[in-house]
Amino acid sequence: MNKLIFLSIFILISTNKISLAENSNCTEYKKISIEYLKCKGNLVKEKTISVGQNIVEDTKEFQNKEWSKEKEKLLKTKEKITKTKEKILN
Repeated sequence: MNKLIFLSIFILISTNKISLAENSNCTEYKKISIEYLKCKGNLVKEKTISVGQNIVEDTKEFQNKEWSKEKEKLLKTKEKITKTKEKILN
């Protein structure tokens, strides 16, 4: 759980730096105009969606890596139990 929280925080920090480094194309509009607000709103929306998708993908990868080991252990244990049952019953 601590790894998951650390991973999420790390992703958020790294994506904020990337998003700040990118130049916006809204500079052609006046800051008071509606077009400027629409442009900025779309940029925020796109960045938010992409960050959310990255977090979900990274979380899925992390869970698959961590849980695959435990799944293997569980399957091995189940196999051992079925083998001992067979030995006892036969």
